[in-house]
Amino acid sequence: MNGTNGTGRTTGVNLPDLRNHNAALVLDLLRAAGRDGISRLELADRTGLTPQAVSKITARLREEGFAAEAGQRASTGGKPRTLLRLVPGAGHAVGVHLDRDELRAVLTDLDGSVVGERLVPLDLGAGAEAVLDTVVREAGGLAHGTSGSLLGVGIALPGPLDHVNGVLHRVTGFAEWDGFPLRDALADRLGVPVVVDKDTNAAALGLAVGGERGSFAYLHLGTGLGAGLVIGGTVHRGARTGAGEFGHQVIQMDGLHCWCGNRGCVEALCLAAIGKGDVSEAARVLGEGAANLVGLLDIDLVLLGGRTVTATPGPFVRGVTSVLADRARREGLPEAVPVRLAPGGDRAVADGAAQLLLAPVFGRGDG
Repeated sequence: MNGTNGTGRTTGVNLPDLRNHNAALVLDLLRAAGRDGISRLELADRTGLTPQAVSKITARLREEGFAAEAGQRASTGGKPRTLLRLVPGAGHAVGVHLDRDELRAVLTDLDGSVVGERLVPLDLGAGAEAVLDTVVREAGGLAHGTSGSLLGVGIALPGPLDHVNGVLHRVTGFAEWDGFPLRDALADRLGVPVVVDKDTNAAALGLAVGGERGSFAYLHLGTGLGAGLVIGGTVHRGARTGAGEFGHQVIQMDGLHCWCGNRGCVEALCLAAIGKGDVSEAARVLGEGAANLVGLLDIDLVLLGGRTVTATPGPFVRGVTSVLADRARREGLPEAVPVRLAPGGDRAVADGAAQLLLAPVFGRGDG
């Protein structure tokens, strides 16, 4: 039964009812079929479900407005088959990227297409109340007045944090957030499901859902430096959501002090080089860190993103590529791991934050 939430939007479908394996299989095939649609018989054949099970699932989806008829197709025998398609505007998710100095929020439909976006200044150190007020204002403003169900809000920000419980740990540079229950605090205010994850994990999920295959690392260099890891098509968060703290690997024992408390971290060295205007040095340092990661995980691809990279992508891609190529030659490898600019630009993290809600509905990630 439909209701309302703190954003003034209808909550619509009971999301847990859709977040089951069989419904996800059907939804994913409906989405892949596009506007042309797909028949119930084809859905049964491709999912391995019985025709009766498919009929029950599609009836529920049509009742909730998530699926609609897309015409008919001639059959080899008997009456024509009715085709069904996904209704992208029947559901939306908000993705929020909380950076240290700005908030970017996007509203996406079920296809993952961005239908609204906001970018405002933010001081992550201004205190919980001020930050939460900004999130509620911007996320609620995006969601207000659009049709369909609001599946929830995904929040992505610098770690470390507890993804499962939505609790922040000592966010690098902002110790006052340690132990703050961000997920529950925002869910209470917004009245919809909220998922919290690290910025790099969210971006990596978005890239995997968007078509990046195999095992890859997404390296994000903006106001800080981190990595999102996808291993075998699945985001690797680690036992305590600690995987991907890439920026705080020490590569110079007597190097610059980092705000994490160590010396010579990749992040500190990269940001110092950027501060001096030496992009080539920053790219070389980033490449050394990337080479360590490639050596440890034997991944297929390195993707670069974040505001600092997207401002001057060429030097970063070339610099990291050069370091990886040199390492491959020294180790006698036939070829180096490729390096590319991540798609999505400055919006990659916010897009991925929305996928924290959307991907599980289609069986494409655990959110």
